[in-house]
Amino acid sequence: MAPTENDIAIVGFAQTAPERRTRLTEADLVLHATRAVIAEVGIDKSEIGFTVSGSCDYLSGQGFSFVQNTDAYGMVPAINESHVEMDGAWAMYEAYVRLLQGDIDVAMAVGVGKNSNSDPSTLFTIEFDPYYLAPLGTDTWSLAALQARALLESGKATERDFAEVVVRNRGNAKSNPFAQVSGDYSVDELLGADYVRNPLRRHDLPPTTDQGAAVILARGKRAYDLCERPAWITGIDHRIEAHLPTVRKDITTSVSTKLAAEGAGAGKGPIEVAELQAPFSFQELILSESLGLDASTEINPSGGALAAHAVMAAGLIRVGEAANQIIKNGRNRTLAHSTSGPCLQQNFVCVMEGDR
Repeated sequence: MAPTENDIAIVGFAQTAPERRTRLTEADLVLHATRAVIAEVGIDKSEIGFTVSGSCDYLSGQGFSFVQNTDAYGMVPAINESHVEMDGAWAMYEAYVRLLQGDIDVAMAVGVGKNSNSDPSTLFTIEFDPYYLAPLGTDTWSLAALQARALLESGKATERDFAEVVVRNRGNAKSNPFAQVSGDYSVDELLGADYVRNPLRRHDLPPTTDQGAAVILARGKRAYDLCERPAWITGIDHRIEAHLPTVRKDITTSVSTKLAAEGAGAGKGPIEVAELQAPFSFQELILSESLGLDASTEINPSGGALAAHAVMAAGLIRVGEAANQIIKNGRNRTLAHSTSGPCLQQNFVCVMEGDR
């Protein structure tokens, strides 16, 4: 492949070990992730023209928490930095757009979440719409349960289908050294567990994870200087729906995911591997349908978000895992997905290809 100056690729990815509760600070997690990816690519941090991070003040328990993280990655000069109050996947999107301006060749995106600082079943309630959702005291798990119930009543899936998703993801995660939850389970064993939010059992919910991740992107021929087989971003898009699930036409499908996939050109060729950020088991079924994936696509060989789910880093990790399928495993075309908001409200899709 002879890249044009506006062709952009992921050339490196690193993540910290996922933990249920770490003693490290967010800044520590950022430091370890960025040091690892810079070392992997083999550059000096002064060669990085722009850095953007994704994190959440609610998780940190303080305002402008990202400011201390900038000290961790210590860019030169420090002003070439930005931040999004979103998953690191959206930080990667900003880094991608920044590279398109053409005056720099290398950028880095970071995602970090120390989820153990609080109870995820209650924390995100205060982030919901303050007029209609927050006063109800509902939480992310309960809204996901309502979506799961709608999916069951539509006849598109069964609780056994949910359990099969968990069995496959946890089985895949056994080969992933960065999985927090993995192992061999049977569908019947999982279906015998108690409900946490009916019809969801504990295994249908995302694990609480503390983790940081980082990717490095490069533009044009510079990508080949840093990586033997870059993961070229051939399409990227993200779309958003109404925050209030009750005003959406049908929550058993994901319109924003479908539109993002179309915008990213996902259907222009076969997808060999898809890394989907499906925090709840049944959401993988909704996403697979909305993305138009079929049986030929390997979904979440890393174990996905059911193996480790650091809010604000899980989406970027999906990007990194999908990129590594090209960089290290010789795949030709992969897809990464990230989500934000209640009931798959906002969705991001990135399609990557390698040299054939």
